[in-house]
Amino acid sequence: MAVMLGYEALNGVLGMRDAIGLLEAALAHEAAGQTSVSPKFVTDFPGGAMRMLFAADQQAGYCATKAYHSIQGAGTRYVVSLYRLKDGELLALLDGQIITDLRTGAASGVIARKVPIAGPVSVGVIGSGHQARTQLESLATVYRVESAAVFSPTAAHREAYAREMSKKLGIPVTPVDTVEAAARGRAVVTSASSSRNKEPILHGAWLDRCRLLCAVGNTRAQFAEADVQCFRDAALVVMDSAHAMEEAGELRQAAATGALPEAKRATLAQLVTGKVAVPGKGLIAFKSVGTALQDLALAARYYELLGGRAGLPAAPDLGSLKRPMAAPGAQP
Repeated sequence: MAVMLGYEALNGVLGMRDAIGLLEAALAHEAAGQTSVSPKFVTDFPGGAMRMLFAADQQAGYCATKAYHSIQGAGTRYVVSLYRLKDGELLALLDGQIITDLRTGAASGVIARKVPIAGPVSVGVIGSGHQARTQLESLATVYRVESAAVFSPTAAHREAYAREMSKKLGIPVTPVDTVEAAARGRAVVTSASSSRNKEPILHGAWLDRCRLLCAVGNTRAQFAEADVQCFRDAALVVMDSAHAMEEAGELRQAAATGALPEAKRATLAQLVTGKVAVPGKGLIAFKSVGTALQDLALAARYYELLGGRAGLPAAPDLGSLKRPMAAPGAQP
């Protein structure tokens, strides 16, 4: 019988280093042709939106769906459904908030491992939410981060972020009052902004010393967080999914202007398996839109670690239904 794994059950079970390794393994399966990954299916409705994804990993033996919906004024909720691939049995329903935050940070950790930077690293962070936190944590897992600067349009939010992440990581994190101040002079810049605008907030002209840019905030075709110059100036542009070219507005803009020829595009799976080499110098731009394969990799591990524990609530038995039941909303 399927189990339900809520936020409290998942919290603290997997660390960032664990998550990076799990994503690397799943990406190796992808490069070997052992996975199927859907694009996002997006439905907007008055006052909100629903997005749904699917992935199957033949080598791991699982498939998963991810559904997340946003309601204006209420926020976003996530649920991941994990299935055994050989017979389609539903194994678990998992709260998707921790999974989403952790795998988004881990994806940047995967590429950071492929873009070595000698010596201490200074990081610029744009955004102050959950994913901005896992971005810095992931980068600090890979690099010897000596300092960071954070920008958020709300002063109280960036100040709280700086206090919390300084304490958690043991490095000085400084709040700054512009995106430019966060980005200029940094070896690594990560953008996890919640800004929803056609006009990018991050400009390539500010990446004067940047070796790695991780843009993870925008996942919609009509918006952009990084401008065209960020991709025109890059020696290599890496995407966590081939679907990113259609799903991310900044990549669509860059391609439309000729700033993103196919010759300098690569997927994260190609980097992990060495099919594409990282240039020895120049800016590496990473655009992440998130995939259900990433969700699956973490969800499967959570299930393997927790699914056999006694006392977990059972999910409804869906085996007798001819049509799938609507997935329940995730816990806050």
